[in-house]
This record gives sequence, structure tokens and C-alpha cells, in this order.
Amino acid sequence: MRRVSRLVVPINATMQSSMRRQTADVDGYFDKLVRQAEAASGGSAAGDEEFLEGYRFLLRQVAKVRTMSPLGWTGFTADLKGRMTNRFRVRRLVAEHPEILDEPIERPIVVTGMPRTATTLAHKILAFPEGNRAPLMWELQATDRADIDPKIRKRRINVARASARFGHFFSPVLPDIHAMEPESPEECVFAIPHGRNQLVTFRMPGYRNWLDEHDFLADYQYYKTVLQVLQFGAPRRRWVLKSPYHLEHLGVLMKVFPDAQIVWTHRDPNTVMGSWCSLMETGVAICNREYDPYQIGEDWLGMLSRMVDIGRDVRTTLARDRVVDVSYHQLTANPYEELPEIFRRLGMEFTPRDEQNLADVLARPGMKRGHEYSLRHYGLDPDMIDKAFGDYARMVHAMR
Repeated sequence: MRRVSRLVVPINATMQSSMRRQTADVDGYFDKLVRQAEAASGGSAAGDEEFLEGYRFLLRQVAKVRTMSPLGWTGFTADLKGRMTNRFRVRRLVAEHPEILDEPIERPIVVTGMPRTATTLAHKILAFPEGNRAPLMWELQATDRADIDPKIRKRRINVARASARFGHFFSPVLPDIHAMEPESPEECVFAIPHGRNQLVTFRMPGYRNWLDEHDFLADYQYYKTVLQVLQFGAPRRRWVLKSPYHLEHLGVLMKVFPDAQIVWTHRDPNTVMGSWCSLMETGVAICNREYDPYQIGEDWLGMLSRMVDIGRDVRTTLARDRVVDVSYHQLTANPYEELPEIFRRLGMEFTPRDEQNLADVLARPGMKRGHEYSLRHYGLDPDMIDKAFGDYARMVHAMR
């Protein structure tokens, strides 16, 4: 399986000198990105010093990655600038319309669970009813009010589409593993400032340790503001959110969204680890000149098992009706039987329209996973995984 395009090597060669200049003065380059983000957003970085220091630290960690390729650096810095641009735009919009912060985000549905556990399927189905809505990829990257000028909307969608094509062009297998669709429901990570999603392309032990100690309250409060901006001026609907990384932040999430309902999808960790590491290797292969698959396995075994442990601990503090458990096996094997009950537990009716949407979603090529993977390639075996996850695997099998 070819993970990267043959064009990656010559393109990296042409960009090498530019990357060297920028990483040699990473603080100066970061300041330049901030100025560009201010200009693009019409907003200001003033008053956002703590947020900026967090991103400055992150860029310093990236610049230290010995194996980083110029394509990896360019993609990462473009994403970082985009996130800062969006942040400054959101803050400007709130300053212009303080009533945005009065928008209620009521009873959101939060889909979470380890990656590769049918969270995407659940997200697309739960977001479809007329009374619900999910943030789209382009909205998370370029947040604005509902009454945005249609020409600006179209331009921002085109930018998001170009960003998705960047990954698809350099990795021919990516559309089969995890297709990026700018006008479809997307994960919250595109708007939440920090998280383990920043580790999917580069191995950064310093940033990983920083995340372990980071207080995510401000990150989730900002994300709530993003949703309030998107909702402002539009009919209020029930938000359907999604991210595997919410698992280790359920405590903070429930502080910011106290009436949220959690949909937790479960799958055998042995299967998850192989599938997830394969997806991670695709991103790592694009962004690094060389890499060790065993390190991918070791790192993500530690991080995913930690996410599950924390999520299970927090779950014990929540009322039973706040979490809806979903078996990957049951959902994918019997979706037409499982989803009506899931809808019922979320206070919704599963209508003929929803049943037709389920058929349409299942028929889409992006819902079919066609890549191959093995645990051995990542230095893993079932005994290692069972030890890391403890009794979680037994719990998952009991749900089948």
C-alpha cells in the first residue's frame, strides 16, 4: 500500500531551504504568522496572550522534530495560522455583538469513544434530524455568523475544500481511510485549540507532557463561543458534536455543557489499535522524512488507553441517563435495529426520513474502510493491548 504520492520527495527538496530559515528563527516566524492572522481576520491578538503563548510553545516543539519534512512543516504552520485567524475573528465578532454570548447551547449530543469505533457514522446519523445540526468542517475552520455574505461563505468553503485536497493529493489512500469533506459534519478538534490531534503527524514528547498537565477549561469555553457564533441569527437547533478526544475531557466538557448527553461508542481495543495506527502512519509518512512504526504503536497505545481510563473514571460521577453506550459491533451489524433505540434514549424519534438517511450514509464510499493493517507492524500484540486497557475489552465484548 503506497501511503504517499511519488511527488512528495521532489516537492520536499524544493521547500527545504524555506523550512530551514523559518525553523532557525521560530519565534520570529511565529510573530509573522500572528500578524498575518490578524490581517486576515480583521481582529487583534491583543488580550489573548495566554492563548498565543500556548501556540508559541507548540510551534517551538514542532520545530524541534528532527525527522520533519518541509511538507509537514508547511501544512502544520498553515493550520496554526488558520486556527489563530479563526480565533481572532471569533473574538472580533463577539466584541461587535456581545449578545452572541447569550446564545444558549442546550442539551448538546456529544459523540465520543476511541477512534475507529463508528463515531463518524453515529455523528452523521444523529445530526440529520431537522431539529439537530452539527458544525461543518469549513465552519470550524472559518467561523462566522449565520448571516454571512454568500460570496464569503462560498470562498471559505473553497478554501476548506483546497485544504482537504492537500491531504488527499499527497496521500492517495487517505480518502479510503478517512475522507475529508468540507460541507459535512466534522470533529470538534478543528476549533478546540489544543489536544492530541496535534500529535497525529509529529512525535513531540514535550507537547505530550504539556497536554497531560494542561487545563482544558478555556479551550472548551472557547469552543462553546464558536458554537454560539455559528448559532447567532439562525434558528436554534440541538448541536451534535464529535471527537474521540472528548473522552479524556468529559469532566471539563460537562462543566461547559452541563446538560450534554454523551454517546460513547465501544469497540475491541485490539481492532481499534491496528486501524488507528494505520491511519496515523499515513499522516506521519507525509510529514516526516523517516519514522518508526513501533513508536506509533507505543505512543498511541499509551494515549488511547489513558483516554479510556480517564473517561471511565469521570463516567462514574455522571447520572446513568447522561451516557448512551453504543456497541460498534451491534451498530454496524444491525444499524436499523440499534439506531431507533439510541434515538429514543436521546429524546428523539427515528422517522422514515432518518431511516432513508441511514441508507444513504451507509451507501457512501467514505463510510467503507478499505485499508489493511496489522498489530505486528506497530510492535503490538493482543497481550500488550489487553494489559494496557485492563478490563475494558471484556466490557466491550459483553456488549456484543
